[in-house]
Amino acid sequence: MSFSLEEIRAQAVLAAEELTEKARLKSGQIVIVGCSSSEICGQKVGSASSPETADAVFSGLYKVFREKGIYLAAQCCEHLNRAVILERAAAGTREIVNVVPFPKAGGSFATAAWRELSDPVAVEEIEADAGLDIGGTLIGMHLKKVAVPLRLSIDHIGEAILLCARTRPKFIGGVRAHYDETLL
Repeated sequence: MSFSLEEIRAQAVLAAEELTEKARLKSGQIVIVGCSSSEICGQKVGSASSPETADAVFSGLYKVFREKGIYLAAQCCEHLNRAVILERAAAGTREIVNVVPFPKAGGSFATAAWRELSDPVAVEEIEADAGLDIGGTLIGMHLKKVAVPLRLSIDHIGEAILLCARTRPKFIGGVRAHYDETLL
């Protein structure tokens, strides 16, 4: 790996701060994070899971989101059907499923979330307000219906491509409708 764990953590902090600002996230909202520690380390997704790398990314993101009252939701890998690990308080009325992620079944990032969140649960799906896709993990299934791409000042965490999105309410009403600019 050509990046130190501290550099990776710093990149995660920067990404979380910029996403929070550009997506205009508020306390109580949810950010879905898909994270391939393999891709961060320059390997093919799912091939070289690194718990240490995932811990660095999780700690950087979680610090920023927790301070702002934003819930971090960790998307598991395909072996757990991309289930989501999040705080019980953020799960709301969603049905909780019984699974505990591990590095090779859920992924290192979801494992870090399970270990570090105060009251973690797993759910099959959510509708997040924004998202960070670190390494091509395909988070779209867990975003609200109208996702808008966001560009940050960084486009990688470690060696992994970083793609970001925010969501907005649907436009309805046609050509005569007026819209609330603060929701765009």
